[in-house]
Amino acid sequence: METVDLLKKVRKIEIKTRGLSNNIFAGQYHSAFKGRGMAFSEVREYQYGDDIRDIDWNVTARFNKPYIKVFEEERELTVMLLIDVSGSLEFGTVKQFKKDIVTEIAATLAFSAIQNNDKIGVIFFSNKIEKFIPPQKGKKHILYIIRELLNFEPDSRMTDIKVCLEYLIDVMKRKCTAFIISDFIDDGFYNAMTITNRKHDLVAIQVYDRRIEDLPSVGLINVKDAETGNEQWIDTSSLSLRKAHSEWWKTKQDKLRNAFNKSRVDAVSVRTDQDFVKALLTLFEKRN
Repeated sequence: METVDLLKKVRKIEIKTRGLSNNIFAGQYHSAFKGRGMAFSEVREYQYGDDIRDIDWNVTARFNKPYIKVFEEERELTVMLLIDVSGSLEFGTVKQFKKDIVTEIAATLAFSAIQNNDKIGVIFFSNKIEKFIPPQKGKKHILYIIRELLNFEPDSRMTDIKVCLEYLIDVMKRKCTAFIISDFIDDGFYNAMTITNRKHDLVAIQVYDRRIEDLPSVGLINVKDAETGNEQWIDTSSLSLRKAHSEWWKTKQDKLRNAFNKSRVDAVSVRTDQDFVKALLTLFEKRN
């Protein structure tokens, strides 16, 4: 992509996604994604209804009346965006490519994180780790991330989510909040997801196209697998074929939802022809 065109796209994404994070997600993000814990702030006199477990016995003994410890939330988080850059993301039939939605979601989350003084980092993955951007703060860092989201060219077109989750555990020693954004076509990662969510706070955002769940009746079409490059002709006018495809998708989605539930991973699905804002708000509300 030419530098001028890239800068225009970066600016366009920045205006849209920063506006969303400022106007819509500021409070929801803060309450949905808590800090590392509670830190001691000060002491004050005991009041009726306070938890007696918070009494500071040393100060109480010194002043001969009860005082309690006051704690504040340690707000700062480290947020990681795990971005699927495999070939299957370069698909879209109704409104825009899956890759475009992924970019907007990731940028919105990045601006929301920065607004709350959180560090943000990125892992681009296919069936290997394509690129790791260490967590940092600041607008300059976010604009760099957006440029990479728009312009990154992976070496591989295949997908292996397990590889990404294992890398996250290796590279991030302290607990972080990790958003994995993918179409989740891969299915060999369920155990790795459970293990990852025990150490980190893992959140899943599935991006998919309407035509994968509802195959249209448009006659004979040539279908190409974006990851393997394999092609085949299928007759979409066949009712039995469309029904079989629909059943395949439903079974796959049920299996994925069960895996998220079993792993206790909060998840939401976004279709390419739908507004991702509603999906993110639903996700945030689910965590409150």
